Amino acid sequence: MSLLHRVPDEPSDAELDAIEAEWPLIAAELDLLDAEISILNADDRGGPTVLDWRRLRRAEAQVTRVAVELASTATVRKAVA
Repeated sequence: MSLLHRVPDEPSDAELDAIEAEWPLIAAELDLLDAEISILNADDRGGPTVLDWRRLRRAEAQVTRVAVELASTATVRKAVA
């Protein structure tokens, strides 16, 4: 294999910084996924409870809040740069 096509074994510092900056959104999306899975598996418990639906709505709202915050932060960075 040519050295030109070699894939690095580890992410670069810039890639790690990007992941760290997006981590709050990643965590919020994982919480949302967990709430969705809980709703899907609720049939085993007799159906979703009021708390299951509340958890889902809160997780959806958190994803929205974090996404807006990240988008506004990115917009400010672009305007400053």
